[in-house]
Amino acid sequence: MGTEIETKTKIRRINAKKITRAVKKLFIEANTVLGEDVFEAFHLASSREESATGKEVLKKIIENVDIARRKKMPICQDTGLAVVFVEMGQDVHITGGELHEAIEEGVRQAYADGYLRKSVCDPFTRANTTNNLPAIIHMDVVSGNQVKIIAMPKGGGSENCSAAKMLTPAAGIEGVKKFVLETVENAGANPCPPIIVGVGIGGSLEQACVMAKKALLRPVGEANRVDERAEQIEKELLASINNLGIGPAGLGGRVTALAVNIEMMPCHIASLPVAVNIQCHVARHKETTL
Repeated sequence: MGTEIETKTKIRRINAKKITRAVKKLFIEANTVLGEDVFEAFHLASSREESATGKEVLKKIIENVDIARRKKMPICQDTGLAVVFVEMGQDVHITGGELHEAIEEGVRQAYADGYLRKSVCDPFTRANTTNNLPAIIHMDVVSGNQVKIIAMPKGGGSENCSAAKMLTPAAGIEGVKKFVLETVENAGANPCPPIIVGVGIGGSLEQACVMAKKALLRPVGEANRVDERAEQIEKELLASINNLGIGPAGLGGRVTALAVNIEMMPCHIASLPVAVNIQCHVARHKETTL
């Protein structure tokens, strides 16, 4: 029986150097070429913005993104902490090295050869690690014989404005909305609006945080199609956030957020975990499948 299963299983071998090359390319591209969904959202936001100052800020943002793309320069001086999401097919075998090391080597090369700012340091001495390592790697094992890699350079300003809280179950939907709105309002201009707000609801404390960050990977304007409640909360929160009047760059206006993306899962009967991960207007991420 064991021999028969082994014969039918198609194990695919991927060399570690291929992983390294892919990661390097993704982080350089993510830092220089903003996604079309975000770029289009800027233009849409400009047409909706009522403030003259807000319109001018959005115009400058669009110009900056265009210059970065044409000149292959970083969109922002903060080229981010290297966050990597990996979906590893269970029928893949990495050869010539270890997967984690291959990913980190790709990050190291990207930040060195791409002339990207290295922003990682010791939490207390603040001594720079000089290579933007270690990377933050989230790994999921999935079916199949492919490897999907998502590179997400995450800036410190918006990350500093993020928050998580263990609500009581009695807080309910209104409690969740209140916490998200308060988090955004307290952030004000600090995360460089217009922002994208990722929200994770349920699971455990750490899972809610991971869901909130993953929610930022969803294309701007694409609603949660799995849970109607989540989709409705997204709409209500986006309207409430844009009514705060923070506006582009925090200088006032109608467009404080481009999107609110929510991911949900069941949680413990005694808990209601909620995490808010705020993304600045430079919503960078690139992906590839090997």
